[in-house]
Amino acid sequence: MAILAGGLGTRLGEVCRDRPKALVEVAGAPFIHHQMRLLKKNGFQKVVVLAGYLGEMIEHSVGDGSAFGLEVSYSFDWPILLGTGGALVKALPLLSDRFMVIYGDSYLDLDYRTVAEAFFSCSQPALMTVYRNDDNYDRSNVVFQDGVIALYDKTSHQPDMHHIDYGLGCLQASVLTGREGNFDLAEIYTQLSREGRLAGFEILNRFYEIGSLSGLAELETILTQTT
Repeated sequence: MAILAGGLGTRLGEVCRDRPKALVEVAGAPFIHHQMRLLKKNGFQKVVVLAGYLGEMIEHSVGDGSAFGLEVSYSFDWPILLGTGGALVKALPLLSDRFMVIYGDSYLDLDYRTVAEAFFSCSQPALMTVYRNDDNYDRSNVVFQDGVIALYDKTSHQPDMHHIDYGLGCLQASVLTGREGNFDLAEIYTQLSREGRLAGFEILNRFYEIGSLSGLAELETILTQTT
């Protein structure tokens, strides 16, 4: 599993003034600790954290992962920002030929094994999990039809975009091989969807995030009630 934890957390304002977004406290613990426990619960053994600004603070907090029963390694892209796609390219030596990736501000409580099985059984080089959103939690950006992402585009909204990127993706390393510089993972997803090479998997339970103050407050309530 790769965690894209290089975000600056600009929408959180003073909450992220002296720490990376991954270390924002939620329900009594740094957010990334909740992510680690969730991944361990779902059977993961190895995690690669892709860190940026103040990334050494994340490494100090999580360490080698043994406190969570995991093996954690790190890839840094600061002060030269590489974007989510470029950061993954840099981390490829630490990742398997096929791997999962989540965002460092997403809390995704789902059956990861079922998603992995769907990816391994499909013939596509990438799979995106999606959620029927209908512009509810954010602007919908996916045309999802018959188990296939017909189109993923964050920049151009279409009337038949009812789903949104749920935040968990599965990738073959080959889709990133040869890419260079600063670019967003979304560019890869968009290209693959236009080529008909992006599988889709619909998740029915909603996602949670700490990328906004409202999302942070909501997850605080959820985790306080369940931990």
